[in-house]
Amino acid sequence: MATSIDVNGYLRRLGVDGRPRRAPSVEELRLLHRAHAERVPYECLEIWLGRPTTVEPAESVGRILRGRGGYCYHLNGAFSELLRALGYQVTRHVGGVQSTADKPAEASANHLVLTVSGLPSAEAPDGRWLVDLGMGDGLHEPLPLVAGTYHQGPFVYGLRPSEAEPGGWRFDHDPRGSFLGMDFRPEAADMPAFAEKHEYLSTSPDSGFVRTAAVARRDAGGADVLRGLTLNRVGATSTRTVLDDRGDYFGVLADLFGMPLADVTAAERDNLWARLVEAHERWLESVPR
Repeated sequence: MATSIDVNGYLRRLGVDGRPRRAPSVEELRLLHRAHAERVPYECLEIWLGRPTTVEPAESVGRILRGRGGYCYHLNGAFSELLRALGYQVTRHVGGVQSTADKPAEASANHLVLTVSGLPSAEAPDGRWLVDLGMGDGLHEPLPLVAGTYHQGPFVYGLRPSEAEPGGWRFDHDPRGSFLGMDFRPEAADMPAFAEKHEYLSTSPDSGFVRTAAVARRDAGGADVLRGLTLNRVGATSTRTVLDDRGDYFGVLADLFGMPLADVTAAERDNLWARLVEAHERWLESVPR
């Protein structure tokens, strides 16, 4: 299948190159999803570096190949292009993350969701799968698009018909997750459907991405989540570490999240660190004593 993206480079980034190209299958989809979740971080540092981005998948692929990541529009947008190039039947959907119970459950377009079809198995008789790399501490592997309860490492997820989006689906996160759940619509969507919400998320002072520099990755044992200068490991056991040393912060980005920021200048690093420290100090002042 003709494609404008560097498929071999993308597979190298995921650490799954150097082997014969395989036809679409459930096991191959799982392998690609796991590799992406573990090696390409969920992150919004471009916002904190003052670098505007778009929802264009080719742009997102290029950034991933340079050793960076992104959030849902970038990660799922890029992954959908890779899967299509490899012969998978991929559909993009308008979704919406519900952060807390006081927020409405709806597909508000603050999330891009993927489904893959044509891969029937005992788990998914109709061959449909939920594929999502854009939830930070969410999925490690695809889920069969079948209502039920699913265990992935220490986390327990739920999947059921959406009450907010007729014909759509609801993903219920583990109680230890960073959000309550996510709903998505059944119909296919094109990337322009997410442009307006992306503009809001990347520029509005009310956006969580603008307020907090977030980085996350998922592995078989749990999730690493860096919010500002606070690093949390969420798994069978959980830990919390404040990275108040500049070397420690950038070292964790490079070593734990696989993001050495080779595309970031020294001046940009200085500015990023200053902004992170300022935000951390504001947060400390707001914490009741």
